[in-house]
Amino acid sequence: MTRTINTLLWLLCSVLAIRLGLGAILPFADTTEPRYAEIARIMAETGDWITPWFDNGVPFWGKPPLSFWAQALSFKLFGINEFAGRLPSWLANAGIVYLVYATTRALHTRADTDAARASGLWAAVIYSTTALGFISAGTVMTDSFLVLATTLVIASLIIRLQEGSTLWGWAFFVGLAIGLLAKGPLTLVLTGLPVFVWAALTRQWQTLWQRLPWLRGTALMLTLVLPWYILAELKTPGFLDYFIVGEHIKRFIVSDWPGDLYGDAHDFTRGTIWLYLLLASFPWGLIALVGWGLTRWRGGRTDYQQWQPKKPGLTGLILAAALTPAVFFTFSGNILWTYVLPGLPFLAVLTAGLLSGTDVRFLPKYALTMALFIPVVGTAAGTWYALNPGKLKTERELVARVDALPGVAPDDLFYLNSAPFSARFYSHGDVRSLSQEALALRLTQNTVDKPLLLAVDNRNTSMIQTLQAQAEAIDGSRRYTVFRLIRNASRTAESDPVKKERQSG
Repeated sequence: MTRTINTLLWLLCSVLAIRLGLGAILPFADTTEPRYAEIARIMAETGDWITPWFDNGVPFWGKPPLSFWAQALSFKLFGINEFAGRLPSWLANAGIVYLVYATTRALHTRADTDAARASGLWAAVIYSTTALGFISAGTVMTDSFLVLATTLVIASLIIRLQEGSTLWGWAFFVGLAIGLLAKGPLTLVLTGLPVFVWAALTRQWQTLWQRLPWLRGTALMLTLVLPWYILAELKTPGFLDYFIVGEHIKRFIVSDWPGDLYGDAHDFTRGTIWLYLLLASFPWGLIALVGWGLTRWRGGRTDYQQWQPKKPGLTGLILAAALTPAVFFTFSGNILWTYVLPGLPFLAVLTAGLLSGTDVRFLPKYALTMALFIPVVGTAAGTWYALNPGKLKTERELVARVDALPGVAPDDLFYLNSAPFSARFYSHGDVRSLSQEALALRLTQNTVDKPLLLAVDNRNTSMIQTLQAQAEAIDGSRRYTVFRLIRNASRTAESDPVKKERQSG
């Protein structure tokens, strides 16, 4: 058993280390990562720790600030770079991994045995090697902190029900506070629904009340959360209406929600979230389904015989926690695949229990090989993109080349209509945007006072053709072509006499 534990521990540490390394070498690719990284960079630069800013004079009301606080602090400690931006999400993921381990171990017949440790490590490995679990472990986004919060809430309740320390009862409310500061009231839904279903079906209301310090815990949660919400509304009035009503109601019931201030709404077929769950949990979700189906077909047992729940229905609570995100978003078309992430830690706990208790012996035999699939593919893909950053939707290389040109600075670079977030981040906010109307005015009136570098989206073929006849294409990226615009000397010479004649007349 010691050999198994050492193997699993080595594998888990290797996966986490690989993900940390990939986070240090991969550039930020538009849109999610550089958008959130740029918001955190502005926070670190301005010292405004209350309001995250989307752009100059534009507050970001879409998310609470916890992830931005962590990333801005990391930027201050380690500099403005990819490693610093991704480190907070990686640390949050490490916390999730520990909670998965602790929850699975607490459910074991004897939590102090090597068998319990091995089962916990298996669950941690399974979560870390799911497709979305591996990707999100080092990605700049708010979801990592949301999942840390929801996992802490449910894990604390389970461990407390398994006669764990009273500190886990307080951790339940700390988890709620983390979620409210990382994502908002969605945390209450994703954790409250499975807890309510469990308590209602098992009639464990009294147990639920006795195991948690509800009054003092709620006071602690409100003390941690309310000050920021109040200060945010006072500083930028309108925040609460947009965030509570818009982000948490309209976004999910109104397809192509027109009120979205910071991006484009989505409209997917209802029920697509279940496909996302299968993709996000790959390969373990599929393995668990096959294992459960074969065991039932052969008449075997899938009763998690190595678990010893001290309260009825704990397996159902874990199942509810695993499926709540998919159930909640089933009838929403405005979804992303990251929405199923809060359920993956508990899907990993269930899968580990299934592998240890199933009568289908080929699953445990090849489970170690299956655990290597996503890390190997992810490492190969990440290394290739690190060596070929031009294949990503990132402006890092282009901004660096422009900055290296003699007599040119990043603030000489304009993007037609809007600058992508990666360009804004890698230029430290120096690149600017130029509307098509302003460009047309400059070209017709010949008011380019000094060489101006203009990046034009390659899909804008009409503008590309127009500029090719009037300017020099000097550089480009996967998505943009950069033109150098200069004053037309012949037109200037012709226009000066006309201007003098008009003034004399």
